[in-house]
Amino acid sequence: MKLLALDCSSEACSVALLQADSIDAKAIISEQFEMAARQHTQRLLPMVEQVLAAANCSLQQLDAIAFGRGPGSFTGLRICLGAVQGLALAADLPVLPVSSLAAQAKTAIDEGLVSDSELIISSFDARMDEVYWACYQRVGQSIERIGEERLTAPELVTSPDNIDKQRVALVGSGCDYGKRITDYDGFQLRAAELLPRASAVAALACVDFFEGRMVNADQALPQYLRDDVTWKKQSPAVG
Repeated sequence: MKLLALDCSSEACSVALLQADSIDAKAIISEQFEMAARQHTQRLLPMVEQVLAAANCSLQQLDAIAFGRGPGSFTGLRICLGAVQGLALAADLPVLPVSSLAAQAKTAIDEGLVSDSELIISSFDARMDEVYWACYQRVGQSIERIGEERLTAPELVTSPDNIDKQRVALVGSGCDYGKRITDYDGFQLRAAELLPRASAVAALACVDFFEGRMVNADQALPQYLRDDVTWKKQSPAVG
């Protein structure tokens, strides 16, 4: 199985290609990651072409396309989903939406920032004095969310009551709110610079692929968490 993954949920733009023979045997065979604030439109599709070319793989040889569905940058999410829908429709491929907060938590694991036993609070600065966040724990080759993805004031970001704060890692740009975040000083790790990577999107999507959780391209939707933002389905042109 070959799976292409895209993420534009933050100021970074990233694309990865994963190959897997099973849910447990997988490898990233090509990846690109760039800081591309306000340049996602210009960079995303060229990066897709470069990643596929590096692996000598065509769009038609893929089995699915995954993407970071948000929450995150409204503009980045729209650009990413438009590209994903165009690519998937052109090659008749299923799509795998992956939480960008979950991808950021998985990135923290992949980069060795947290141990197997630590709980991860993945966070994004949502602007407007609010934070997107969710709690995750590692389960085998994947991660499991504890509770819901949330959009709240920084003061409401906290770990579950029964968790030792010294076993909690707070990652992502939500850290920029610092001491306004509950138990900020008590957390084991505070990594504001961490961003989600397409390789993590791919790894999480691999699990969903082998468990049959694909959707059609026109059924894929972004996750904003803000009630006043809507997405109109369309078949975007890619090129």
